[in-house]
Amino acid sequence: MADKNQQIAKDVMAAVGGAENIISVTHCATRLRMSLKGESIPKDEEVQNIDGVLKVIRSGGQYQVVIGQNVPKVYAALCSEGGFENQAASEKPEDGPKEKMTAKRLGSIILNYLSGSMTPMIPAMITAAMFKTLYVLLGDTMGLILNTGNFYVMCDFMYDTFFYFLPIFLGFTTAKKLDINPVMGIFVGASLLVPDFMQLAVDGAAFSVYGIPARVADYSQTVLPIVLIMPVFAVLYKFFQKHLPDTLSTLFVPFLSMLIVLPFEYCLLAPIGGVLGDYVGNGILALGSSVGFIAVAIIGATWSFLVMTGMHHVLIVFGISMIAQNGVDTLVLTGGSYATWAGFGMALGAFLAMKHKDEKSLFFGYMISNFFGGIGEPALYGVGFKYKKPLLAMAIGGFCGGLYAGITHLGTYVMGATNFLSLLQYAGGGTANMVNGIIGVVISVVVTAVLTYLFAFTKEQKETGKA
Repeated sequence: MADKNQQIAKDVMAAVGGAENIISVTHCATRLRMSLKGESIPKDEEVQNIDGVLKVIRSGGQYQVVIGQNVPKVYAALCSEGGFENQAASEKPEDGPKEKMTAKRLGSIILNYLSGSMTPMIPAMITAAMFKTLYVLLGDTMGLILNTGNFYVMCDFMYDTFFYFLPIFLGFTTAKKLDINPVMGIFVGASLLVPDFMQLAVDGAAFSVYGIPARVADYSQTVLPIVLIMPVFAVLYKFFQKHLPDTLSTLFVPFLSMLIVLPFEYCLLAPIGGVLGDYVGNGILALGSSVGFIAVAIIGATWSFLVMTGMHHVLIVFGISMIAQNGVDTLVLTGGSYATWAGFGMALGAFLAMKHKDEKSLFFGYMISNFFGGIGEPALYGVGFKYKKPLLAMAIGGFCGGLYAGITHLGTYVMGATNFLSLLQYAGGGTANMVNGIIGVVISVVVTAVLTYLFAFTKEQKETGKA
């Protein structure tokens, strides 16, 4: 397998124009994500025809090559082959050609920023969610541990460790994404959670920065304030880094950046982020109480396609905000979950329908990858986009599951695993919520699998495995 991964890395690097055309490279759960100097050099069809590559996507200013669950090994081989550990640290995106700023380009930059900021937090987010699941299942639901016991309290601590200090985690990830010292990102995030400042919010006391009135508020468990602050801080940081002498930079670059960003932080950007977060949260709650069942169904039908474009990261921000602020999400994450289960149903239906031995084996791998690993992209590209009709079955299945979830006002209480353990995200709402969550999953899987089995393939496709 190692030789195969090395070959994939070599072929991809050659097809995108060699190491000299790659500014930086990273990876997520299934994709290589590259910033290229000459974005017109790669021929998408040539890259996509490489054995081991599922799909090529241009999104968020990145050239994304979908590999699958073995992407960490391919990434390691690519870095070893091209020496990108050193190159990525020394060569910045601005070394490439400047692009004209358009609305589309701005949108790509924003999506890339959100994606790069949110993705690194997923392991901590899942860990916190699993502790919350134990907290609910063993304590509130099954009564196996006392609600006042140390283990129960500890699980609550571990959940709050992530969500309460969310601005600090985001400060770190956004700083890394913006290519500045990540410890300063932690500093900026922590400045929103200083106990004395939080006490001012509790007391309703007034506060000002350099004589400018500031909005005193509780910014724990918030997303948008730090997301808005960090780009401004990064601009200041890079300005001083560029113009101050090296002998003064260690002391004065971080100090002056922080000194100047404070009025923007406390008096403008954090308040704007807080108000926007409240509006978004209230808007989603209002939507959920009026026509939310249709909205959940639509998200269930379209989520997998949003993942392709990166637009799902914007929705995830709102979903996390809802859980952080209200303890439950009834729209974004709920609909997205049923789209994931519909993807599993598509892989299951394709596996049962396919007669070609090699293709059937691949579909089985996609199904296992989705169910146990929570990785749906192999099935999305290896089944859906290859044969086209399964995509329609998946959309219908996701819609039906989401529709049931919306009608029953299903709540998602933690954002955690995307595999079979995702069923536990409904436990926080009690037995009825859990039962309705499972029923919705069955609907999504069965509808998609049946439609895929009956209508997605021609007789010739089943026999030959050719699209």
